[in-house]
Amino acid sequence: MRNIDPGNLIIWFIVLLFSLSFHEAAHAWTSEKFGDDTGRLQGRITLNPIAHIDLFGTVLFPIVSALSGIPLLGWAKPVQTNPLMWRDKTRANIMVSAAGPLSNFILAIVAFIVIKSLIVSGVVYLNGGYYTLIMPLRGQAGFLSPLSVMLSVLLLLNIGLGVFNLIPVPPLDGSHVLEELLPHSMLEAYEQVRPYGFMLLYLLMFLGVFGAIFIPIYNIVIMLLQV
Repeated sequence: MRNIDPGNLIIWFIVLLFSLSFHEAAHAWTSEKFGDDTGRLQGRITLNPIAHIDLFGTVLFPIVSALSGIPLLGWAKPVQTNPLMWRDKTRANIMVSAAGPLSNFILAIVAFIVIKSLIVSGVVYLNGGYYTLIMPLRGQAGFLSPLSVMLSVLLLLNIGLGVFNLIPVPPLDGSHVLEELLPHSMLEAYEQVRPYGFMLLYLLMFLGVFGAIFIPIYNIVIMLLQV
């Protein structure tokens, strides 16, 4: 078990709940824009985490991950959609699927802008840790310490969620985008992978593929914050 600051863990969990809720609400909202109001009828166009919580993926798995050192990711209850109600079904499937990761990138951009502004203003300095990407300079107001943790997690967690969900492995959002772009002959072969999606994801995690993708992105973020 790792030594974890309980305060940092609580902030991380709150940011995770918000980020996952924003992600799922984006799926439901986008689906409605294409004519499917299933998500709205089920109360999923909301930032209230209660509407999106999956006991295992949103609560148990993140807690075990945080305590064991497994990468800190989780998932919420998937938004149900009715493709029969979609206008322009191909475009709808791409946009509805991409809406979740794009929502995470939006949150990451907002966090980046705020962090960059605080660094430029001389309120905080770049530190480089996951929970402490930035830290307040000595003598600053006390609330800046938890705010720095929140902004650090909001930026890095949402980059991770966005990139992870765009990986074209079922059942991730990227797989739904890819299935609309593949020619029919390749799509039939790709569909054969779907039942083994979770096994493939665990294999990729074990092989360190996700880290290999995220680390260069993290380095770019650090470089941009230093400019």
